[in-house]
Amino acid sequence: MQGEHIEPVDLRATGAVARRQAFSRLSRYLLLAMSLLGVATLVVLGYITIDDGAGRIDLDFLTNYPSRFADQAGLRSSALGTIWILGTTIVLAIPVAVGTAIWIEEFAPKNALLTFVKLNIANLAGVPSIIYGILGLAMFVRFADLGPSILAGALTLTLMIIPMTVIASQEAIKQVPPSLREGSLAVGATQWQTVWSHVLPSALPGIITGVILSISRAAGETAALIMIGAFSFIAFDHSLNPAEALQDDFTTIPIQIYNWTIRPQEAFRQNAAAAIILLMIAVFTLNLTAAVIRERFRRTY
Repeated sequence: MQGEHIEPVDLRATGAVARRQAFSRLSRYLLLAMSLLGVATLVVLGYITIDDGAGRIDLDFLTNYPSRFADQAGLRSSALGTIWILGTTIVLAIPVAVGTAIWIEEFAPKNALLTFVKLNIANLAGVPSIIYGILGLAMFVRFADLGPSILAGALTLTLMIIPMTVIASQEAIKQVPPSLREGSLAVGATQWQTVWSHVLPSALPGIITGVILSISRAAGETAALIMIGAFSFIAFDHSLNPAEALQDDFTTIPIQIYNWTIRPQEAFRQNAAAAIILLMIAVFTLNLTAAVIRERFRRTY
């Protein structure tokens, strides 16, 4: 009726609904605060590291061997050892891990045995790295008589990163639409042709992401390599012949950082900070490269 006054309706929640909404808002702000705290901590640590080590980075630091004199010490042997270790690990681990993921998701019969295998892979992904170091010491250094060599270190890291690479590759393969497989099989392609031509290209961005994360973990590994007897002082270049180089003793950048941080002299801690900066740059570059490759494949497929 014209002129009739309409009372406003209160749409605010009351009772249990109001409490749930308040808890939801509180949780959102709490999670945001925790995220900002983590980012702030990383920023502070990064600033301290850069402030301590940036002035130490120069060409001599990259080309000199380790030394008992901090101003003469460098990363040459540890950088070369890291390259050899990671390169060998990639060659050994990635085909096995990706092949295992393809078999589990595309070819393996769905039975109790497969469930058991997947459960154990998930458990192995959470095993501490020191356990893999003990396993590598027993299997490769002593039983296989490889000694504390590059090959023993690479095999140990291979065992460590295979489970998480398998899981990441499985998740990427699961994201491929079933209609893509069905369409390929419907026009007469075999199961392997379907996997190779359609499933793998579509899953490749996710697989690359998992591979890069695994390699980044291996690049920063210290405990497992120390356990198998990696040296902290190496003053020679590895042979360019892989058959000879894989038998050499080695050190890596993380081990060299650890060795410098336990020294009492402040100058060695500055060396460690400089090495951390270079390692962070390398890992960041690796992840950036993976992101670029991932986006290219995503646009293509």
